[in-house]
Formats: sequence, structure tokens, C-alpha cells
Amino acid sequence: MLESRSDLSSSDEPRSGLARSLKTRHMTMIAIGGAIGAGLFVGSGAVIKTAGPAAIVSYVVAGALVLCTLRMLGEMVVAKPRTGAFADYARIGIGPWAGFTLGWLYWYYYVIIIAVEAVAGAQILAVWVGLPLWLMAMLLMAALTLTNLISVRWFGEFEFWFSGIKVAAIVSFIVVGLLWVFGVWPGDTNGLTNLVAHGGFAPNGFGSIFGAVVVVIFAFGGAEIVTIAAAESAEPAKSVARATTGVIWRIILFYVGSIFLVVCILPWNDASVLSSPYVAALEKLQIPGAGLIMNIVILTAVLSVLNSSIYTSSRMLRVLASHGDAPQWLVRTNTRGVPTRAILASTVVGWVSVVLAYIAPDSLFLFLVNSCGVVAIFMYVMIGVSELRVRRAIEREDPAKLTLKMWFFPYLPIAVIACFVLVLVAMLFDADQRVQLLASVVSLAVVLLAYALRKRHGQVPATDTKQAARTDE
Repeated sequence: MLESRSDLSSSDEPRSGLARSLKTRHMTMIAIGGAIGAGLFVGSGAVIKTAGPAAIVSYVVAGALVLCTLRMLGEMVVAKPRTGAFADYARIGIGPWAGFTLGWLYWYYYVIIIAVEAVAGAQILAVWVGLPLWLMAMLLMAALTLTNLISVRWFGEFEFWFSGIKVAAIVSFIVVGLLWVFGVWPGDTNGLTNLVAHGGFAPNGFGSIFGAVVVVIFAFGGAEIVTIAAAESAEPAKSVARATTGVIWRIILFYVGSIFLVVCILPWNDASVLSSPYVAALEKLQIPGAGLIMNIVILTAVLSVLNSSIYTSSRMLRVLASHGDAPQWLVRTNTRGVPTRAILASTVVGWVSVVLAYIAPDSLFLFLVNSCGVVAIFMYVMIGVSELRVRRAIEREDPAKLTLKMWFFPYLPIAVIACFVLVLVAMLFDADQRVQLLASVVSLAVVLLAYALRKRHGQVPATDTKQAARTDE
């Protein structure tokens, strides 16, 4: 059962104890930084190899699905502000088990990402610094943990500048690439001929376009972080409305525009595309120091995701604690409004995972990475189902709150949910992705079992859906 009328009609954001230090510029860059990671600069090569120039369409389709999901989430955040964002909406719209499950899966996902990004950053730094990889990974984690511990404003400032570097790099690449395509840049140009010159626009068949969507969909993950950060912004409704619409359009344009130029500049079947497409494209344009430039940009992207992962995991852990799903001492904040205990508890798992990355990289650590690989899709499906139920409840009780609406309700939300389910089904037919899917299902089963045990021991309040309305009071 959904919330009572009195809960639903409450328009004020519950008192959270968190500082409201994030400004609109921070929120904008948090959305961009969360969605643009190293996957764009490196992982896009595998997508191009799968679909050829038609990878452009794969990015458009995946971007549209994520855009719709964030629109649904934005609708709920603006109408019913919650410090726990989508985990609270799952709790309200679907039930206590959904909030518990989504919250813990999402926390688990980001504490593993902390280790993944710290290791990736250390590998990049190894080009310039002679320290052991494990030590550099630990130093990166320590530095960004400290940033998060000082204040949320520091987190926002670091994310603002990290994201700014990524945006500047992508915009510069797009400008230079367009100059090359139109013959203004020095040197010979093939114009648009590479789009069709090597087996056609979809050389591996149109089915490969949708096969690539399965890979691309994960590249856009992270944009939802802005809805969690909304609880610590001066103007949460305005920031979320702006970030979940206009900003996401920009992210899609960055992805699609830069991928379009890569496949224009380089033949899709060029060996260099798979290893490092952007470096290869810059070298084709005869940009001096292309490798160094991209290493700096990729390192920035890695540090941005590491910074966001520490922030996101700590806030989600705090939300879980506020519902009694984690120890209550994790709720407390210091005098600066920083949940230091939740930050340290989340990074402890990161430290352990970094150690595993060096002592058991191909066994235990690999399983940990695979076991959270599909959490984003689980989250998108739950957001869609939650929006369908929460939207109908708001329409019954207080439709004036729906100032930001999901398009073509309920048909488009249902279609988006169906597409994500199809992505999960498609993963079963790909050997590499099947491993991630099955490992992630194991994680899902473990969390569901944990909830069942919690409920069996009488620790789940019967009015848990109402409790969601009083988060952190």
C-alpha cells in the first residue's frame, strides 16, 4: 500500500542534518561527471567494433532510455523530495523490500567502483610515477576520501573542475573533428565516406546495433547521482529538474557527437579503434602529444568517478541506516553536515577491495566486479515501476505537485521498462555479458535473502512505507 494522504501531501523536504552547500553549477557538473567516465574514451572502441558506424544509433537509443528514466526520477524528486532519492521511491511505490534491495545493491555497486577506479587511476599514473601500483591506488583513495570528509562543498568543487576538464576535452574534440570533416583542418579529409566505405553503415547487420545497446547502456550510468546530491543543494527541485532534462540532453550530444566524429575520422575496422579510439583519432588529425592528452583526460574521468563513488555510497548507506536497514550510528553527521561515519564505512570496503585487486585479481576481485555489473539495469527497472505507482498516487492526492512530468504517461514508462527487461534477456545470449548477469543475480539473491531474514526476525516496521516519508527526521 502506498503512503497515506497526510504523508503524500507533505511538500517539505524532511530535515536531513546534511549541509545544503551545493550550488546549481555543482549540480550540473555532478550530473555530467557521473555520466561521462573513462568508458566513453576507452570502452567506446568495443562498441564501434560491434556495430561499426551504426554505433552512433546504439548511443542514441541507449541515451534515450536513460533520459526517459531520469525524467521519471526527476518527476518524483520534484513532486516528492526525498534525501534517499530512488531507493526511497522504490520503498514508497513498490514496498519496503524494494527500498532495502535497491539501496543495498546500489551501495554495493559503488563501493566496488571505488576500488575499480582507484586501481585504474594507479595504472594511468604508473606512466609518470614509479611508485607501486597498490600504493598509488591507496593514495588516490585517501586523497578523495579526505575531500569528501572535509565538506560536501569540497566534493562539489572537485567534481565541478573534474567534469569541466572532461567537457572541455569533448567539446574541443568535437570542434576539431568538425573542422576536419568539413576540410578546414590541415591535411586530407575523407569527409563522411568512412560512414559507409567499409561494409556499409551497419557492416555487422542491424541486429548488432541493438547488441551494442546492451554495452552502451552502462556508459550512461551515474547521471542519477544528481538526484542523491539534491538533498544537499540550495535549490533541490530546480537543480534536479534542470539536470534530469537539459543536462542529460547535453550528455547524449557529447557521446553521440564525439562517436560520430570518431567513425568519420577512422575506419571502424581499424585496429587502433578497439584499443583507444580517441587517441587514434587525435593522431590521425596530427595533434601533438595525443597519447599524453588523452591519458590526462582519462585520469581526470577516473578521479571524477572515484570522487562521486565515495560520495554516493556514503549517502546511500546513510539512507539505509535512516530506515533501520543499517546501523543507526551511520545516520549521524558532524558539525559541517558531513556523514563522516557513512563515508568511512563505505571506504573500508573500498580499501579491502583494492587489496583483493592485487592479491586475487582474476578470481575474487573479478567476481566482485562482475557481481555488481548489472545493478544499473535493476535500478532502472525499479525506478520505472516506482514512477508508475507514485505518479498515480500523486494524481489522486495532489496533482498540482506534478510540475515536471514524464512524457506520454503511462505508455512511455512501460515501454522503457520493457526495453530494459529486453536488455537483460539479450545479455543471456552473450557469453561475456552472461557472466556479469548471473553474478549480479547472485548479488540480488543475497540481498533479497538478507531482507527475508530481517523481516523474519521482526525488524521491518509494518508502516515502513510511511517511514520513507520521514527519512532522517
